[in-house]
Amino acid sequence: MTTQVIVLNGGSSSGKSGIVRCLQQVLPDPWLAYGVDSFVDALPAKLRDSDGGITFTADGGVSVGAEFRALDAAWTEGIAAMARAGAGIIVDDVFLGGPASRQRWEKTLSGLGVLWVGVRCDSAVAAGRETARGDRVRGMAASQAEVVHEGVSYDVEVDTTHTESLECARVIAAHVTRAPSRST
Repeated sequence: MTTQVIVLNGGSSSGKSGIVRCLQQVLPDPWLAYGVDSFVDALPAKLRDSDGGITFTADGGVSVGAEFRALDAAWTEGIAAMARAGAGIIVDDVFLGGPASRQRWEKTLSGLGVLWVGVRCDSAVAAGRETARGDRVRGMAASQAEVVHEGVSYDVEVDTTHTESLECARVIAAHVTRAPSRST
């Protein structure tokens, strides 16, 4: 089946964003990229640090409420609609709910060709990146490094601990199948 959506799952600071940018460079056709960080940034301020929205604990934990879930459902449906309209889509997500998070995407992306990608990174390396970035709650990278992969299966996995984003993108791109471009 033709790949219409590439879903990358990995913990915070695992290197997903760098891989996404490299995928956009190495894939022959244009692909749109949407990440959970951009979704969170798009939320109204009143949903940050609220029971109905999203909260980040001092140790890097994340919890979400009903209003967050409703907007997240709309966001994922919008992404699926763009793929159904013909756009190649790359999703950068963090499966905090493990297999339930993948199942949520599977339901939304039903009927589309999806390449499931696990992005792994040693928790100590991810924690170092988190510190260097300075825009994350400390502890998030270490707490998410393994838990986001528990019980989740993938078509391809990459590990950014010692592998650069461009090489990871090339590995992923080798698994992407696209319909031949039509001349007009």
